[in-house]
Amino acid sequence: MMAASLLRRDKKSTAAHLKAELNRTDNSSGVHQLQELLDSVLNPERPAGDTGALEWCKCLLAGGEVFEEFCKTVRSYDNATLCGLVWTANFVAYRCRTCGISPCMSLCAECFNNGDHTGHDFNMFRSQAGGACDCGDSNVMRESGFCRRHRSKTGTNVPSVPRDLLLMSEMVLPRFIIYIIQYLRDGYSEPDPVSDRDLQKVLQKLEPQISFLEELTKMGGAMRTVLTKILTNQQSYKDLTMGQEENVHAKKNYDKYLSALKSSGLVSSDEKNVSGVIELAAGAGALSILGAAAGDPVESSVEDDQDGSQGVGQRKRVKLSSSTKDPSIMDVLKHKCFLEELLFWTIKYEFPQKMVTFLLNMLPDQDYKISFTRTFVQHYAFIMKTLMKSHESDTMSNRIVHISVQLFSNEELARHVTEECQLLDIMVTVLLYMMESCLVKSELQDEENNRHVVVNCGEALLKNNTYWPLVSDFINILSHQSVAKKFLEDQSLLMLWMSFVSFFQGMNLNKREVNEHVEFESQTYYAAFAAELEACAQPMWGLLTHCKVKETQEYTKTVVRYCLETLQIWFDSVNFVDEPAPHQVSFHLPLHRYYAMFLSKAVKCQGLDLDSLLPDQEMLMKIMIHPLQIQASLSEIHSNMWVRNGLQIKGQAMTYVQSHFCNSMIDPDIYLLQICASRLDPDYFISSVFERFKVVDLLTMASQHQNAVLDPEHERPMLEGALTFLVLLLSLRIHLGMADDDILRAEMVSQLCMNDRTHSALLDLIPENPNPKSGIVPGSSSFEAMLSAVADFKAPVFEPGGAMQQGMYTPKAEVWEKEFDPIMVILRTVYRRDVQTAMDRYAAFLKESGFFSGNPWPPYKERTPLHPCYKGLARLLHCKTLHIVLFTLLYKISMDHQNMSEHVLCMVLYLIELGLDNVLQEEPEEEEPCIEEHCHDSWFPGTNLLSNLHHVINFVRVRVPETAPEVKREPPASTSTDSSSFAQTSRRFSGLQRQNSGTAQVFSLVAERRRKFQEIINRSSGEASQTVRPKSSATKWIPHGSTPQLTTAILEIQESMISLLIKLHHKLSAKQNSFCPPWIEDPEAFVRLDSVKYSHGDGISAIERILTKAALRTRQNKRCIQEICMKISPPVPPKRNGPADKKTMDKEERRQKARERQQKLLAEFASRQKSFMETAMDVESPDADVAMDLGSSEQQDSEILYDCVICGQSGPSTEDRPTGLVVLLQASSVLGHRCKSTEPKKLPTSDEEHIYPVDTCAATHDVRLTTLQRFFNDSSCLQSVSIGWEGGVYVQTCGHTLHIDCHKSYMESLRNDQVLQGFSVDKGEFTCPLCRQFANSVLPCYPGRGVEKAPCQTPSNKNLPVLVKEVEDLQEQLGTFSSETNLSREMESVIKDIKNTTQKKYMDYSKNPGSPDNDFLFMYSVARTNLELELVHRGGDLCCGGASAAAKRSCLNQLFHVLAMHMRLYSIDSAYNPWTRLTQLTQKRDSHVCNDERPEVPLLFRDVPSLLIIFVLTMPQPLHKEHFTCIVKVLYTLQYIHAIAALSVKFSAEERLAWKNSGALKKHTSDAEKSWEVLLSHGISELSKGNRFYEVATEEISMISSSIWSPQSIEYALQQFCLPFLRISSLLQHHLFGDDLPSCLSEEEFPVLANCLGILPSAFQPSNQLHSASCLDWSVSAFEIISQWCSEVTEFADINAEHAVTLVVQDPHWTAPRLLHLPENYNTIFQYYHRKACTFCNKVPKDPALCLVCGTFVCLKGLCCKQQNCCECVLHSQHCGAATGIFLLINASVIIIIRGHRFCLWGAVYLDAHGEEDRDLRRGKPLYLCEERYKVLEQQWVSHTFDHINKRWGPHYNGL
Repeated sequence: MMAASLLRRDKKSTAAHLKAELNRTDNSSGVHQLQELLDSVLNPERPAGDTGALEWCKCLLAGGEVFEEFCKTVRSYDNATLCGLVWTANFVAYRCRTCGISPCMSLCAECFNNGDHTGHDFNMFRSQAGGACDCGDSNVMRESGFCRRHRSKTGTNVPSVPRDLLLMSEMVLPRFIIYIIQYLRDGYSEPDPVSDRDLQKVLQKLEPQISFLEELTKMGGAMRTVLTKILTNQQSYKDLTMGQEENVHAKKNYDKYLSALKSSGLVSSDEKNVSGVIELAAGAGALSILGAAAGDPVESSVEDDQDGSQGVGQRKRVKLSSSTKDPSIMDVLKHKCFLEELLFWTIKYEFPQKMVTFLLNMLPDQDYKISFTRTFVQHYAFIMKTLMKSHESDTMSNRIVHISVQLFSNEELARHVTEECQLLDIMVTVLLYMMESCLVKSELQDEENNRHVVVNCGEALLKNNTYWPLVSDFINILSHQSVAKKFLEDQSLLMLWMSFVSFFQGMNLNKREVNEHVEFESQTYYAAFAAELEACAQPMWGLLTHCKVKETQEYTKTVVRYCLETLQIWFDSVNFVDEPAPHQVSFHLPLHRYYAMFLSKAVKCQGLDLDSLLPDQEMLMKIMIHPLQIQASLSEIHSNMWVRNGLQIKGQAMTYVQSHFCNSMIDPDIYLLQICASRLDPDYFISSVFERFKVVDLLTMASQHQNAVLDPEHERPMLEGALTFLVLLLSLRIHLGMADDDILRAEMVSQLCMNDRTHSALLDLIPENPNPKSGIVPGSSSFEAMLSAVADFKAPVFEPGGAMQQGMYTPKAEVWEKEFDPIMVILRTVYRRDVQTAMDRYAAFLKESGFFSGNPWPPYKERTPLHPCYKGLARLLHCKTLHIVLFTLLYKISMDHQNMSEHVLCMVLYLIELGLDNVLQEEPEEEEPCIEEHCHDSWFPGTNLLSNLHHVINFVRVRVPETAPEVKREPPASTSTDSSSFAQTSRRFSGLQRQNSGTAQVFSLVAERRRKFQEIINRSSGEASQTVRPKSSATKWIPHGSTPQLTTAILEIQESMISLLIKLHHKLSAKQNSFCPPWIEDPEAFVRLDSVKYSHGDGISAIERILTKAALRTRQNKRCIQEICMKISPPVPPKRNGPADKKTMDKEERRQKARERQQKLLAEFASRQKSFMETAMDVESPDADVAMDLGSSEQQDSEILYDCVICGQSGPSTEDRPTGLVVLLQASSVLGHRCKSTEPKKLPTSDEEHIYPVDTCAATHDVRLTTLQRFFNDSSCLQSVSIGWEGGVYVQTCGHTLHIDCHKSYMESLRNDQVLQGFSVDKGEFTCPLCRQFANSVLPCYPGRGVEKAPCQTPSNKNLPVLVKEVEDLQEQLGTFSSETNLSREMESVIKDIKNTTQKKYMDYSKNPGSPDNDFLFMYSVARTNLELELVHRGGDLCCGGASAAAKRSCLNQLFHVLAMHMRLYSIDSAYNPWTRLTQLTQKRDSHVCNDERPEVPLLFRDVPSLLIIFVLTMPQPLHKEHFTCIVKVLYTLQYIHAIAALSVKFSAEERLAWKNSGALKKHTSDAEKSWEVLLSHGISELSKGNRFYEVATEEISMISSSIWSPQSIEYALQQFCLPFLRISSLLQHHLFGDDLPSCLSEEEFPVLANCLGILPSAFQPSNQLHSASCLDWSVSAFEIISQWCSEVTEFADINAEHAVTLVVQDPHWTAPRLLHLPENYNTIFQYYHRKACTFCNKVPKDPALCLVCGTFVCLKGLCCKQQNCCECVLHSQHCGAATGIFLLINASVIIIIRGHRFCLWGAVYLDAHGEEDRDLRRGKPLYLCEERYKVLEQQWVSHTFDHINKRWGPHYNGL
């Protein structure tokens, strides 16, 4: 009842009344009233969209005030010290690594800009998932980085909150929150699967309510405190949510909530009692670890996939039911407060953005932060369960991480929840639960009896990275030391974790396809590599970070122990004994890698003894097999043995070594193999390697053999692979004792040697520790210091083609000389071709610096010494098996057996040299050869390489096919297999050398290996260890399937390794006795050995280096070498045995020859290209081709011959078959953008700055034409000015000519060509057939002689009046045209093209549409535009003289002919012909006759260069030089008087009077007509006749000028005023008559041009100072004609003085066109424009862009600003640049060019500190303006060469 009356009252007064009631001491009635009111207002049965409830809440909170005022008041009590601003995806934020404690730290732009981060390592980034500002939070960042606002502890000086201010809030808000919760409960219906759309609808209705909550959080600390109290108060939650049984709606609501809760446990109730359980694990299976804590037998159910359609062989899906120690994780959730239920519904509704923002906005409140983190952890399992089911898992993942990163980055908080809420247990359990959903039976090794389960990489969970948020959180909390220690101390957790890792062991198994190509290439390998890196490797690196010191030894020991246990379980469950299954490989062995990395850390950082952590020999043998299998498979893949598995297998091989994966994959694998090699028997290890690589059968002395497992074409690459692997294994020191800095240096050098790199590419390619807290962060000081130590910076430069280089780093010379390490390069190359590139670069360096000019071999590099723990590795180099292999290979190479290559020899020598450098210490230095009795087997006496080098091997027994040549050569007696009987026959050789062992050698690698393995197994199982070593010859292992027609042959060898090396030296150098080192005769020479001589070079120097080292190490070797060298060696090896061998030998030679031929051809080609470029290169258009010098070199009277570039014929251009120039017509507004000031306009970067376009050339000319058209005859106006400043047509050519009929057929063929071209053939576009320059029209060449060459100064014998008369007569001749010819038709069509080039609005200036005057104006303006542009390209003056760079390719001559032909169609009515008014005194016409018609434009208002062009083009062609000079002379007089009139306006009244009088005195001297003083005086007096003219002038001028005019300054001003006219005239004369332009200094320009034009007085001496007036030549009385011209002005001035003055004073000078001046730092532009609203649509554009010509801000691709179906950028380019636009894209920092209907990405003018672009601001580093690039952009704009220089154009379809 009472509520009803309250509801009727006005909301404000009710609120005020209730507030007063509640403020009393006895407030029970107030409370009661409020509750009743709220019951009715916040009734959940009303629809959520009803906003009344919200209005009531606002009023009640404000307690009668206005809500906005209330907000302000609350804000004033804000005591927060954190910023906490929350943002969503795509927000631009900052991260400073210098200030951050946590790697996830981020700052909003405001806090970043208000803090001091100068010199810090920071970057700007676009948030992917959203985030929050950490400013003020000292847990996450250092206080020095706080901004000004959060640095001062704001909380301290804020007054405390008055009690009554938030009283209402405390009462009303709990009800408001339960009101929201009830809606959320109501909208959710559990049993039927809810569609996403329904949930979205519920959320949309609640939008205003949730936004209101968000608004409240922004009121600051005081309000957040109230909200925290409410959200965490358990009592009020209980009262409000439970005790409402009587209310039916509330009851139903509560039931819905309970049913939603049911499924919140990790294992739902119906899953718990699974029947049909099968025992999977036997004994201590891998799965028992999962249940270890609970101790119950492990149950596990295997369910078949429901999908019956899949074949019988369908993999079984395995489901594990795990029981962990913390059952609460599994159970249904229970909620105790609003916060918990709110989070629950947030999860159920899949994290709506507004809710997430609300929950995060509360975080600055510490109490809330702790409660919320607990709640989040409590719901963690439920979150992940929901995520797995979600359809929008990507969006949801981002929102989850958005929250979790805020909570878990804080170490204190993370530690707190780890201790209190078992966070680690929860995470590991949930991870296991997640992966269990996609386990399958492993097929590795033993398919039938395999008990191991692995994840199935094809599942959505792995393919879509759904596990990412969980793993990311796990890595985040492991980065805190306190949490990681907890994890490492908790043994059951570690066991769980190991079992999790074992799910990935052996996943994504590849089986080699041997018969046919695989049907479907699976792409699951991406998922597999990502999963191992993220779910296994990164947590591993996280843990390793905390195992760096001695104190943490125990942790390492524990992890290693569990690794070994889990590995043992794995070997058992895949049924592994000793041989890996053939034809299969998995690149994923995370357990091996955990083991390896923890071992590495133990030795490197914790000083543990390696042996204490290693298992027994048998286990080591097992551990070795799979990593070795991967290395062999890599070699197989690169040898194309897996080609039938498709491209994806190559992808895996590349990913395995790629920079982001290598230190978690290949590096630990190789390290593990190094450990195995150092601890196992070396003979066993070496033979295992060759067996794995399948090249055992190849290692025979026989010239022929049979390989059971390899095709012949794979033998050589596999042998190379095996040897290279051994070299890698023995050379790499990454985990064997190198310091971190050395590793970084080696990595950097290897990357730089492959290619010059940009800074960012280098950062990306150097494998860094994936864990962010590891110390070597990209961009850290050690990285920069190392980079500057090994590399030189090459600044970004331009190539002639206009391609823009980035700033690159290139290795320093001493790095090439001393540090280039081909082994490291081989390890790190993803593409095999990079190894070759590195070698080529190395060769180029050696050539350049004069070290070596041939084809070098990979240099041998000394290694850092091994860490004592790994000394055993060197034993590999000193074992007989390896020596036998090396000997065999040396022998095979010297005998030219097939399948040997330079690479094989190179690796053999490398291994020998490694052996010489790593001598085992145990043996005495010099040992006498062994006595025969000691020899166990007959190859070598001992294991030391030094003594084995000179050991001679006499006979070897080999198994060969019966067809082999060796068989025939042997006497029958020696075929006996019994070695003893053979021993007698060989006795006669025993005298040869002391070391001779007398028996023939037989060796079988595999047998050796088997024997060793047996031995170890026996020893370890405690049987008699003294087993008799069987004779190696007895256990010859014959591979199954090999053809049995093998027979035994005995080869006579009589060589030692040293003798073979010397033979090879002879062979390589192709000379007898080539090896003759100085130390053979001279022992002293040893001391003087020059190491540099040997360190770079080819095989010859490698052999010399090895022999020298061998001689240095022992006297025995030295003696042996001397003996061999003393004997005169017989000819090199016997002739090749058969054609097959001949082939292989010749192959190398042929290759060498081919290489030389190719070099020669390339050199020839390069020199031809160079000479071609020299003739063709120029500034304007870098890709132009040899241009035809159009006829200037021809004889005067001969016709010009043109070459057609299509048909190749040469001939003149005729009327019937005209030839044309390939031209590009383009509209241009470049001239219109010129200004008066020399400084370019600045780009505005604040609201105060603006750009005003009124002072541009185009605007000025527009105003001028409009003014003239207001007062004068339209037709006369249109001949008084030029247009084309905006939208003028510019014509340029590449200089090539073609027949026009040839061109038409060429266009036809282009039309039929289906290839996608970058241009539109329908618009007439094509590329020049010869030089491929872009073009769109053909300009016909006028038949006849070319340009008329006339001597510059022909003294014309006719006087001026005669010439004037002739010109007048010529003008009156009507245009006479022969009947229509092909030529005239083509000329017409070009005119049409020219008109179509620009827009209609740039051609229509007449008041009468369609008037011929329009056409006339447009035509002569085209000529003007082209002349003016050429002037601009020459730098604005003609001082440089000569043919301009473009003159060779100028087409102006042809263009004038075409225009002239067209303009002669219009004859100028003689009454209006300006020529008569210029050269004759006319009687004043009666003014009343033409009252109705407007007057003509006075001559002094006309544009003189325009008149010149009109006269030239309307006279019959070709024009005579004398007539041209006559026109120039007459027009010069007009230009001069124009100058005088304009100048006189600038004087003050007194000055004007003074000059008028001083000139009048000289009026009657002889040369008065050529004295500027007299003319000035006359002009002033004539213009003074109009009273108004100078009055207005004085008013205007008094503001401008206060300077005093001297005679010199007046003369200078007059010359400057006339110069533009002289320049245009000279250019015109240059093009019409081919006169050269002399070069001169800028101060001499006036006399030189006057001389060139023939207007200089003949008496002029160069030494005198020239007066501009002396060039005047009057055809009638000067004073009278001046009076006539001035009277026209004064007549007009009497009516309209202001306009008369502005029309007279036009300054013809403009500075060169410039683009806007940009700020130095890109951030200035970005911060101002990226949030700026578009002026047109008032929205912030998604892709904002800036026009760099005029500074307009536009929306790129914005549909909001689309007009006439054109987007804004395209429209603007038409308006501002006549279809050429240059735009800077704000969010991408790149520039795009729009040219007509095409566009291209030009590149960036802002580069970072390392000279690199940052497209799309991905790296976010500070960018600075690159002046050179900006100049190039401006130059391309001014010279109109965008089309030629930029190659990648595409159509924009008006969509930009």
